[in-house]
Amino acid sequence: MKNEIWMRFKGNKGACISLILIIILLLMALIGPYLNSWRYSDQVLPNANKPPSAEYWFGTDALGRDLFTRVWHGARISLLIGLATGFISAVVGAIYGSISGYAGGKIDGVMMKLVEIFYSIPFLLYVILLSLLMEPGVKAMIVALSAVCWLGTARVVRGQVLKLREEEFVLAARLLGAGRTRIIFRHIIPNVSGPLLVMTALIIPEAIFAEAFLSFLGLGASAPVASLGYLIKDGMQGIRSYPWQLFFPAAFVSLMMLGFHLVSDGLRDALDPKIYK
Repeated sequence: MKNEIWMRFKGNKGACISLILIIILLLMALIGPYLNSWRYSDQVLPNANKPPSAEYWFGTDALGRDLFTRVWHGARISLLIGLATGFISAVVGAIYGSISGYAGGKIDGVMMKLVEIFYSIPFLLYVILLSLLMEPGVKAMIVALSAVCWLGTARVVRGQVLKLREEEFVLAARLLGAGRTRIIFRHIIPNVSGPLLVMTALIIPEAIFAEAFLSFLGLGASAPVASLGYLIKDGMQGIRSYPWQLFFPAAFVSLMMLGFHLVSDGLRDALDPKIYK
């Protein structure tokens, strides 16, 4: 079964190329800041606003800091926020949705009403409240994004569990005396791993974009943390005279989002055999 899924995924050239792109971006986010002699916080004011050159591969910003180092450092932060948000949303959403769908009845109704209430609260309100409770930064961004993104995952998992709870393997486990906890974690959640994986792959680019958007507005990661959103905000100030300061961080945010979206499409197609019938 796993071989069939992998073969179907490999048949999608766009998804395979995007997966390679994501791996390259991850590797560069890890090693990129160490590929030259500049640190992301080094300021050389005489070299401010230098265009891309052999010395400064992506140019410099208004304070003479090397943009190549800062872009990859920012990519590391953006990917950390996206991956952490995707993981937390998958875990919380899977557990919550499984319990709601398996329990059914009034418990399911109450739990889904809570999800609808959380959905009705504007996302920016979450961020502002958490900014008051927590110090603005990466942790606050992960908490704020996870507090919203798990809701969609819970809905998807709950819908899958409603179909699975009457399947023969669940009835057999029930007849053999398995408790609810064991059935949910050993039998149901593993069987919703496909939709869960697709949802997680979709949440990651959404979280990366949300971080960039909020940092651009001044509500996300801020100095000395150089996330891609923060770099885009800085680059906008000199867009007419120094366009490279905006181009590079904006280009890498776009590549990340495109890569993860195409991989999620490839996973969805590979995990749904009806598409190939």
